[in-house]
Amino acid sequence: MHGQPEHLSSEMTSTTTNTAGVGLRSDRGPILLALMVSTGLIAMDATILATAVPSVVRDLGGFSQFPWLFSVYLLAQAVSVPIYAKLADIVGRKPLMLFGIGLFLAGSVLCGFAWSMTSLIVFRALQGLGAGAVQPIAITIAGDIYTVAERAKAQGYIASVWAVSSVVGPTLGGIFSQLGIWRWIFFVNVPLCLLAGTLIARNFHESVERQKHRIDYAGAALLTAAMSLLILGILEGGQAWSWSSPTSLGVLGGGSLLLAAFLLVERRAAEPVLPLWVLSRRLLATTTMLALGVGVILIGLTSFVPTYLENSLGIDPLIGGLALAALTIGWPISATLSGRLLYLRFGFRPAILVGMALVVIGTGTLAWTSQHPSVVVVALSCFVTGLGLGLVASPSLIAAQASVEWHERGVATGTNMFARSIGSAVGAAVLGAVANGVIARSGRPETDPATAADAGTAVFIGVLVAAVVTIVAAVLMPKATADTSPDPAR
Repeated sequence: MHGQPEHLSSEMTSTTTNTAGVGLRSDRGPILLALMVSTGLIAMDATILATAVPSVVRDLGGFSQFPWLFSVYLLAQAVSVPIYAKLADIVGRKPLMLFGIGLFLAGSVLCGFAWSMTSLIVFRALQGLGAGAVQPIAITIAGDIYTVAERAKAQGYIASVWAVSSVVGPTLGGIFSQLGIWRWIFFVNVPLCLLAGTLIARNFHESVERQKHRIDYAGAALLTAAMSLLILGILEGGQAWSWSSPTSLGVLGGGSLLLAAFLLVERRAAEPVLPLWVLSRRLLATTTMLALGVGVILIGLTSFVPTYLENSLGIDPLIGGLALAALTIGWPISATLSGRLLYLRFGFRPAILVGMALVVIGTGTLAWTSQHPSVVVVALSCFVTGLGLGLVASPSLIAAQASVEWHERGVATGTNMFARSIGSAVGAAVLGAVANGVIARSGRPETDPATAADAGTAVFIGVLVAAVVTIVAAVLMPKATADTSPDPAR
């Protein structure tokens, strides 16, 4: 590569492609609408629960367990993404999308009827298994039906779902929480799932050449077991057992050994669930690392900001949710503009570097001011961070998709989404352990304003560190332009 732009190859046309055919009234409009509604399922879930955590804890108990509500969901999503991605390249996108929507629906209904924190955590895992199919396959379908230039415009439509959900989700979560009916946070998914499934079934048609393939069951099992043990060790260390205890060492050591075994199995598997060739290509490796960092940053803010504001200031859940909404309002704005203003003109890396600079400014401000809680400052910091994340997540994913052919696109997309989910799952575990540790050392309840401010400060410093580390991946990313000239050396 040696500093020269890496050109992205596939069936795409050049950046001057006419994008007039992109929109809800175009021939592909019904498919785009189906993808928007399907994405809405995941977008809504990303913000609606965080505002109701204090209410859920009051009803079911177990504040120290609340990070599990996010970690187990994200873990299930993460470990299933590579499997779904591989199957999507084998049997097609449509069957997997419908299956994922069905699982998400079942998990949502069961969550609504949860009778304890433990049961809610288990049912959140089922939701996560459904989300593991819906989000990456929706993005893969968009990659199939739109060119690079068209995706810049199509991304605006899909990103608008996040903008709407960023307001609707926290608002509904806050209202349901204040009314004492937090279970409707999950029941509201039922009509959305039915609508999404109907739109996909009616409007999306594909032709898939059926071939015999071998599923990497051993790799999938090892990956699931390894990540489960590692996250268990991180979340319960210092809580259920001390960090230096034999139990802690055994859990974390066992997870590490299983992860090493997974990597060995993947090297020998005929059709690995997570092909290591993805990491052998510099562009895919760096975009995967970017996705990992985005996952940590995103979960650090979405899972802790509302609770931090509610406990440190005593504000209503609705206000805390709306402060968080600024994050997911900024994201789609920059994601929509990123193609036209940045990566289609200057390449993907400049757009991502600008985005990371904004992320560091936003998270740095949040960490710096967290000892003096302010809804306005938190909202502004989240908005700036969201603007930055929109310039990182979307361009890096599109760059990864555009660098491979159709038969590899599901895996490339799945790997990117897997990395983001793993980042979120591990980030929720690590940051949750940090917050629980601060609270435990204070000797005061989590609702004490000073304790909440201290815990929030520790979490936001952790998010800032993750942002600074992620810049390294952005700097190492090869220059890449949305050009159709193949680069055999990629």
